[in-house]
Amino acid sequence: MKALAALLALFLLAFPLAPVFAGAQPEEDTYVAPLADPVLEARAKAMQKELRCLVCQGQSIDESNAPLAADLRRLIRQQIQAGQSDDQVKEFLVARYGAFVLMKPPVRTDTYILWFGPALLLIVGGLVIAATILRSRKRLASDPQPEDLDLPA
Repeated sequence: MKALAALLALFLLAFPLAPVFAGAQPEEDTYVAPLADPVLEARAKAMQKELRCLVCQGQSIDESNAPLAADLRRLIRQQIQAGQSDDQVKEFLVARYGAFVLMKPPVRTDTYILWFGPALLLIVGGLVIAATILRSRKRLASDPQPEDLDLPA
């Protein structure tokens, strides 16, 4: 019982230090000050939701707490304050990081696999399953049935 209490006490003492040992970044590093103009801030927030975090890859830069995402949020705000349009900011980021930075990449020859790859995999998988089923039915039809076999009595 003493060992369990000591283990529990050790866990409770070490628990607040777990983020430090895991290498977590303090939240202040990823804080981005909002723009003073609410219209410009709304534009920045909307654009952040359309851009992919290059570190997390499954999240937008609006959702991500990665330092790079915070840097991109700051960059977007700087460009908006400088008078850039949404399209100009996106073009700048695509030129710098490629079409992968967009959550919805455009349909182009270099992004066909992103758009049509899943459908192609489903079609190929369906054809493989259909061929397997047909082959097994054909084999069962050509195999002699147990009652057709001449077994010695």
